[in-house]
Amino acid sequence: MGMIPRETIERILEATDIVDLIGGYFPLKRSGSDFKINCPFHGEKTPSFNINPARQRYKCFGCDASGSALNFLMEYENLPFIDAVRKLADRAGIQIIEEASDPESDRKRRKISRLKELNNKSARFFHEQLLKNPDAAHAREYLKSRRFSKETAQKWLIGWAPRNSNLFLQMARENGFSGREILQAGLGGLKDKNNPRSGLWVKFYDQLTFPIHNDVDDVVGFSARILREEDKRGKYINTNETPLFNKSKLLFALNKARRPMGKEKFALLCEGQVDAIVLHESGFENTIAPLGTAFTEQHARMIKRYTDRVVLCYDGDSAGLAAADKTFKQLTAQGLPVRLMHLPDGDDPDTFVKKHGAEAFQKLLESAKEYFDAKLDKELKAIDLSSAAEKTKLLQELAKSVCVMDDDLLRDATIQNLAIRLRLGVEDFRQTVAAAKADLKRFKPRENDDEKADRIKPTAIDHFIIYLCHLALNSEAAAEYLSEQLETLQECLTETLGNHVLVDILAKRPNPESEAAKQAYLMTIPNGDRIALENGFSDAIPEDPVSSACDTIAMLSARFYQIKEKALRTRLNDPSLTPEEILEAFEEVKRLQSILKALDQRF
Repeated sequence: MGMIPRETIERILEATDIVDLIGGYFPLKRSGSDFKINCPFHGEKTPSFNINPARQRYKCFGCDASGSALNFLMEYENLPFIDAVRKLADRAGIQIIEEASDPESDRKRRKISRLKELNNKSARFFHEQLLKNPDAAHAREYLKSRRFSKETAQKWLIGWAPRNSNLFLQMARENGFSGREILQAGLGGLKDKNNPRSGLWVKFYDQLTFPIHNDVDDVVGFSARILREEDKRGKYINTNETPLFNKSKLLFALNKARRPMGKEKFALLCEGQVDAIVLHESGFENTIAPLGTAFTEQHARMIKRYTDRVVLCYDGDSAGLAAADKTFKQLTAQGLPVRLMHLPDGDDPDTFVKKHGAEAFQKLLESAKEYFDAKLDKELKAIDLSSAAEKTKLLQELAKSVCVMDDDLLRDATIQNLAIRLRLGVEDFRQTVAAAKADLKRFKPRENDDEKADRIKPTAIDHFIIYLCHLALNSEAAAEYLSEQLETLQECLTETLGNHVLVDILAKRPNPESEAAKQAYLMTIPNGDRIALENGFSDAIPEDPVSSACDTIAMLSARFYQIKEKALRTRLNDPSLTPEEILEAFEEVKRLQSILKALDQRF
């Protein structure tokens, strides 16, 4: 696989209107010639996310997020650069013809492609085992007992991992996959971690397998369920973390539910894969589920891409309600309104639908209430409000959920509603919520190592270099002048941080008259360089860019010669210098002072 040429990226950006793109996700508000929304990348009360149609760029003045249509797609949809380019290209109807790439990039892309291929072939292999292997009879019986038809198993590619792991290893070898690739796909491990020759153990055996797809329908991993009571492994086991598989960034059935979520205008969120499959097969095709792990901020952001409301359908027991509380906090923090369905105690979506049918489930869904009303309907039955201790405990729990609500007006309306239902003073409860919010800020977890690693730090680039890059990208005359000065500035630039970025711009010379050309260029340089430039760029272009470039070069040179002259004067104080070395240093100081005087006169 090759690289996408810069010219192609330029065409794609020219054919993409950033206002239309972001407007497809959020309703935009006009502000003069620009548009504003609440920033999708951080919580805020008033809009500070600015979209500039003329420059085809966005900028948040709250969190400093900025960039082009490509940057937005990469950040908001959590897409790698190549996938974001392809998505915009499909949107614009532009065919991508790739050119030769560097070997390292090709190697990484081939690795990801191979892992996807291995996962897809593994899914087919497990499915065939379920259908045809005589040893899978108990797996087929289990599915029948759960009323899963053969057609359902085929539609969801449900499989069975054979107890004899050699069958899986043989399949992998016959398809040309190495032991290293099995390890990288999270499908197995070394028998002895310290000995690469010790052989492999296979992660899944004698389990039902449910393929996990990303939102573009690639199989990226598996969730497997045990079938025997004596099996002491966890009820569900997932693929190990890999470059493709991260539980906190994947939702089961999202690949099938994306369009129905948009059509129905809400997501139906349940707890497990089997529940999600049963609900899909019963006609509720907007159903999704996390992968047996805590619901995360990333999950909430993924849902927000496709819909703006959520109905929670968790188990009707106390554990289900506790899980619903945690999920609600993540969803409401992203500004998503949440309703809660009440299932009878002891039921989950699967058992309820099989007992009572899809129509009864539909009635429960239609009667789903706003989250806190539904929560109190359930909890007040078991709480004695005359007990000060029980009432205080309930208030504190409610306050922890209310305080994370993103919408100020909705939060205050919720406070008033809860105060009325619990026979409280509104101001007293408001203060309890404020205290919970203060505690949340005080004890907010620090970033973990993975989050720190995900953040790209801007390259250290001198502010004079950033301004010269700004001029070169926005003025053909300034770029021409700077190109002529490069040889003269060689010594000075060599000692200046980020000089490589200016040299690259002057070598490639993107068209200053085309916003798409400039954005395409910025998308092809290292991310650290791009972020540093975008953070330092100004919206203003001087009336005389060449004169500004000349003055900036003079200031850059003056600083360079001042540092050099100061270092030489310090050296003159060294008692070990010979008379010849003193004379040589003194003459050099005089030369530098002469240069500085000439530069000073220019200002």
